[in-house]
Amino acid sequence: MITPLPRVPLPSGVATQFGLLADPLRLKIVEALISEQLCTCHLVDITGARQTAISNHLRLLREAGIVRSEADGRYTWYRLAPGAFAAALSALASIVADGPEAPRLRPACAT
Repeated sequence: MITPLPRVPLPSGVATQFGLLADPLRLKIVEALISEQLCTCHLVDITGARQTAISNHLRLLREAGIVRSEADGRYTWYRLAPGAFAAALSALASIVADGPEAPRLRPACAT
């Protein structure tokens, strides 16, 4: 009888968060926001993308809870949400730590 290993459940938003980072422009936006708060015009300069594309990607990142925004007069400043990737990274760290120690629980397949 095969006894499965106890599995650490992955947080529900892990796939969504890493899926968002799969887009090169969104990844550039997140990288730019690591060190400072920026407005849309800064992100246009940094990435070379159009303002409408930046705004659309920022909306997706805000909806996913990765980016926060703060209005200041005519400008909106963006920053990474505190702990935005903490749960996902913790879950992945446990997979990496436990994966190499996983035993063989199933017999070889018959041919």
